[in-house]
Amino acid sequence: MNHTNCLNCNHHLAAPYCSNCGQKASTHRYSVLHFIEHDLIHGILHIDKGLLYTIKALFTRPGHSIREFIQGKRVNHFNYVTLLIIILGVTHFISSFSPITLTDIVPESSKAAMSQIEAFSTKYPKALLLFMIPAYSIFTYLWFGKAKMNGTEHIVMNAYKSAGELILGILFIIITIFYRNKEMLYLIYSLTSGLLSTIYAAWFYYQYFSVFGYKKYSLLLRSIMVLVSVLLLPLVIGLIAGLIKAYIMHK
Repeated sequence: MNHTNCLNCNHHLAAPYCSNCGQKASTHRYSVLHFIEHDLIHGILHIDKGLLYTIKALFTRPGHSIREFIQGKRVNHFNYVTLLIIILGVTHFISSFSPITLTDIVPESSKAAMSQIEAFSTKYPKALLLFMIPAYSIFTYLWFGKAKMNGTEHIVMNAYKSAGELILGILFIIITIFYRNKEMLYLIYSLTSGLLSTIYAAWFYYQYFSVFGYKKYSLLLRSIMVLVSVLLLPLVIGLIAGLIKAYIMHK
């Protein structure tokens, strides 16, 4: 149904979209068919914009697409907060079908040698990944200062990177539904969460910062050093905490 005035802001309509607020001039009454065709398929799963477009971009040209998003090309991309919530919801749903948790497959010898942070990451790997977004953002800010990005832009960028890593984690959960050998599952997890995630993150940063004047070897080195810096962060925190504790005890 077409209208002469916008039903959202009452502005006079002279085009298919309102020039004041952007709403379509043509509206439809809600129905099951309308919900399926427009709200679900077109609004969320549309290949040109929305959830599927963003997921596809995260695994075909992750750094380039997210840089374009941050620089203003935002119509096609799914909001990063909503994306993370949906991925976490899907992860929780799929996990309910798996009888095996990450804690179940970690060897007892490894559990005994774990620090508190490592134990937390084993029990809550998805939560830790989200908590580490600010840490990654600090180090991308430090290692890629030439990009002149502000702190919030670094957080948005790393939120999308974490979304890609969470999707990789879903693949491992799916494997645990059909495969029960704990030794092999631990090996597969080490490959997916360690090697595969590291390669993905380095690829993401390499693409993202490729237009800011870095030479290729410097770009690759800085991308890797962000990951190394985050990896060393718990050790540095533990060392500082130990020194403070020792100072207090001997004071």
